[in-house]
Amino acid sequence: MKTADVLNHSNDEATSLNGFAHEEIGDEHLLTGMETPMRSDAFKISDEDKQQKIAHYFSEIMETLGLDLTDDSLKGTPKRVAKMYIEEIFSGLNPQNKPKIALFDNKYQYNQMLIEKNIQFYSNCEHHFVPFMGKAHVAYVSSGKVIGLSKLNRIVQYYAKRPQVQERLTNQIATDLCEILQTENVAVIIDAKHLCVSSRGVKDDSSSTITSYYGGVFNTPNKIIELQNFINN
Repeated sequence: MKTADVLNHSNDEATSLNGFAHEEIGDEHLLTGMETPMRSDAFKISDEDKQQKIAHYFSEIMETLGLDLTDDSLKGTPKRVAKMYIEEIFSGLNPQNKPKIALFDNKYQYNQMLIEKNIQFYSNCEHHFVPFMGKAHVAYVSSGKVIGLSKLNRIVQYYAKRPQVQERLTNQIATDLCEILQTENVAVIIDAKHLCVSSRGVKDDSSSTITSYYGGVFNTPNKIIELQNFINN
C-alpha cells in the first residue's frame, strides 16, 4: 500500500464511532467487543516471518524518528522488539500458547470459595501500545471439579499478553474459567495502573483502574463483601 493510500485509509477510518470522530472521543478506554479484534488471516504466516516484518517496519519507525540505526546501541533494536512482541508480550494472541488445563475431581469436598489473589501481570494498552500492569484476584466455587492453583495464574498471563483493554481482560479471564470449571461461580477483580494515563496525556501517576466480574453465587452483596474482605486482608 502506498503512503498516500495509507493516509487516505486512515482518514476514512477516523470518520466516526457512534457518531463521534476518534479525535473527539480522545483517550477513553473504548472496546468494541469481548473478543480480541483479530483478522481471519492472522496466523497464515509463521512467527519467524512475523518477526522479520515487524523488525523491518520498526526500523522504518526509528529512522523516521531520526535515529541512527548504524549506532551499536540501536542496530539490534528492531529485531529485539520483534522477538519481544511475538515471543513475549503479545504471545497471548496465538491460541497455540493457551495453557493446557487439567480438571480434577474435588475429592476434598471443599465447597466454599477458593481465592488466588495478587496475581501480578503485565499487559499493553491496545490504544497506545504502552504497558498497564497490576494485580488480578481470581475466585471460584467448585461445581465438583478443580484445577491446579498455578493454572489460574497462567490463564491471567495468557489473556494479559496481548494488546488489551482492562474491561475485556477481566471478562475474558472470567468467561474462560467458567467454561473450564463448568460453573458460573467465578469472580475476577483487576486493579491496574495504566502508563497511557500516567506517562502521557493527563500524566496522573496516582490513579489506578479497578474492574470486576461477579458470576453465580458471587453476584450477591454478601458474597461480594466476603470476597473483598479476603482480598483486602
